Order: sequence, then C-alpha cells, then structure tokens
Amino acid sequence: MAFGGSTTAPRREAAGRPRLLQAGVEAFAQADVRAKILFTLAMLLVFRFVAHIPVPGVDRDQLQATFDQNAVLGFLNIFSGGALQNLSVAALGVYPYITATIVMQLATPLIPRLQSLAQEGEAGRQQVQRYTHYMTVPLAVFQGYAQLILIQQLGGISNVGFTGGNALPTIATLFSMVAGTMFLVWLGELISEQGIGNGVSIIILGGIVAGIPGLIGRGVLTGTGTAVGGLLLLTIIAIAVVALIVLFQEAQRRIPVQYARSSFRGGRLYRQQGQSHIPLRVNSAGMIPLIFATSIMIFPPIFFQFVGQTADVGWISDTASFLEGLFSPTGLLYWGGTFVLVVGFTFFYTMVVFSNQNLAENLQRQGGFIPGIRPGRPTQEYITRVLVRITWGGALFLGFIAVLPFLATSLTNVQALQISATGLLIVVGVVIDTMRQIEAQMMMRNYEGFIS
Repeated sequence: MAFGGSTTAPRREAAGRPRLLQAGVEAFAQADVRAKILFTLAMLLVFRFVAHIPVPGVDRDQLQATFDQNAVLGFLNIFSGGALQNLSVAALGVYPYITATIVMQLATPLIPRLQSLAQEGEAGRQQVQRYTHYMTVPLAVFQGYAQLILIQQLGGISNVGFTGGNALPTIATLFSMVAGTMFLVWLGELISEQGIGNGVSIIILGGIVAGIPGLIGRGVLTGTGTAVGGLLLLTIIAIAVVALIVLFQEAQRRIPVQYARSSFRGGRLYRQQGQSHIPLRVNSAGMIPLIFATSIMIFPPIFFQFVGQTADVGWISDTASFLEGLFSPTGLLYWGGTFVLVVGFTFFYTMVVFSNQNLAENLQRQGGFIPGIRPGRPTQEYITRVLVRITWGGALFLGFIAVLPFLATSLTNVQALQISATGLLIVVGVVIDTMRQIEAQMMMRNYEGFIS
C-alpha cells in the first residue's frame, strides 16, 4: 500500500524560508498562475456576497431566533456557510447540483443511452453535463420548498404556500433560491475553466470555511472554563483527524501489471514487455457515502418534527415528538444508523464505479495482464477480491468520520459547536486537489511545488 507519491522535478531550497512558503511565493510570481489564483479568490468573494442577499419578505430576527432554538436547522445550516440561516438566495448552495451529479453517476451504467454518451468522449460528457443541469432545477425547487415549509412550521417565516395570496410570494422566493443555486453552479464552472481547482468543490469549501469562525465564536463566548478547555481538546482532535484524512485519502493498493508488445523491425519480430500498475484507492467513494447516509438519517427527525407541529390528534403529536427525539442528531440511534449506512453505501458506490470501469476487459484489450493471474474473468475476480479487502478500511474510516461529531461532543462537552466531519473531509480533499493542480503548474516550470 502506497501513500502519496514523489516527483523527479529539481528541488530548490531557499535559505531561511520554509519550503511551503517558498513554493507559494514562486507560484504567485508566475503571471498566469497568479491570474488563476486571483480569479478563484474573486469568484469566492462574489459567492460570499450572494450568500448575504436575503430572499424577499424575511424577518431576520425571527429567523435567527428559530435557528438558535432548533438543532435540526442548525445541522442543515452547516454546509450552506450560514446562507440558510440568512435565508439568502444561495441558501440551497450547490447541493441540488451535487445530488443531480450523483444520480447521473449511478444511472449511467444502468441506462444504455447514458452509457453510450459516456463513451463518446468530450461531446458525450457535455451532453451528460447538460442533463445534469436540467435535473438540478426541479431538485432545487423541491428542496427549496421543503426547507421553506419546515422553517415555516418552526415559526421562522410565514406566508409559504400556494393558497390565497401566498402563491406569488412563494413562487418569487423559490425562483430566487433556484436562480441562486444555478448562479453558484455557473460560478463553479467558471472557476474550473479559468481558475484553480474544481469549481463546485471550491464553492462548497468556501461555504464550510465561512461558517467555522461563527461556530468557534459561539463555542467560546457561550462556554464556561470547561467549555474553553474542551475547545482546546477539540482543536487537537481536529488536527489529528486532518492527518488521518490525508493518510486515507492518499492510500492506494498498487496491483502490478505487465504489457507484452510485439513489433517488426528489419523483418524480424521483437517482443517487448512494459510494467505498470493499477492504483486502487482505499477510499474510492470519497464523500458520497457520507452525503447519502446524512440525507437519509436527517429525514426522520425532519418528518417527525413536521408531523408533531401539524397533527391535531394528541397521541399522534406525542408519538411524533417521541420519535423526533429518538432520531435527533444529538442521539445515539442517529449516529449508529449513520455509521451503518456509511459503511454500506461505501461498498455499494465503490462496486458500482468499479463495475463501470471494466478494468479486466480493458487490460485484456491492451495486452496487459497481472502476473500469476489469467486474463479475463480470473483477473476481474482477483481485482474484486483486492478491492473488497481494502474497501473495508475505507468504509470503516468513513464511518468513523461520520460519527466523529458525536464522539467529539461527548469528549469535549462543547455543545455549541456543530462540527461536521463531512465538511472536514470535503475541506481536506478540496485543499489537496487544489494544491495538486498548483503543483502541476509549478512542475511545468521546474519549480518545487507544495506537495512534492
């Protein structure tokens, strides 16, 4: 199992200056790299500006009080970088687009039309991307209306619905939220084309990082001396978890592959052999199992909360309130279910992606083989066995990341901090990916980068 990699680019040490700082100075000194970095930062500023534009007719004080009193809304607010708490036009973030992307990824191997498009090169991928954009709009409408109804039931807003005189304000609010989501998707694609890193991931990163100071501030200002001590312990835990995330994100199992090639030179047949490897990542699923599991486990408390608020029959309301507490994001049942779902979804998504790659068939077509393993079906079975074994490590790692907020809160007793380990995983992953892209830019100019 290999962790990370190495490069052969020449190294240059600057006297008295750390290597990371030196790499940053050299990156910023290049005009084209500097332009990409500045463009990315400018788009993030635009995103944060949009995140503070509220939809029409919102009472900010009433909305703030509702969020302060409800843990479920606070949990949903984490990924929006506070945009949901402000009920801004960017309250949905880019998550309807992420959901549409995941659905398209899972549907591609199941629908022949999408499968053929995925194999048509760049034109096919653009068509699939267009379908993803189309799917994002109804998902954003559904998610936006559901959030508005939930916030209204909790007393944060009013006049939501399509009866009486509420139809036009509701449509205007939904239109604003959907337009905000599509604008952020457009910003993300601009960053991918003209900036540094994956644009949509950068937008998500900006939202998560923007919410961290407020969470820490509430933890310090509302806490006692014990809470402040817990905050220090929490910082130590966060640093250790970041190191663990980097370790598992970079971990690979490299399966050796040999290629036999034949060529005619001077009327004679020559056989040549080349060596390579198949890198199987320990965490091939990334953050997707966490998103799936969180989306499923957050539904029961929202549903029971909605039933408890609207039911006119006493025993139904009492039962819904009991079940809401049972599945609360602060309860053991919620986190236990999240752990099990994350492990299950990790295996499911990894196997779906692996089966779509057809590694054994592609190897045989290219004249490659794994030493000691026959081509064809035996190769497929061997790779599957190896993938299942290493995926156990990735699944348990993601399960641990999923329940980390519960464990951290239990150890530190800092209740005011709603830490999202999923957000931490996203932050670390996006930072590593962005640094690698800057690294690639620097390697083209024989400079030492951030990671090498």
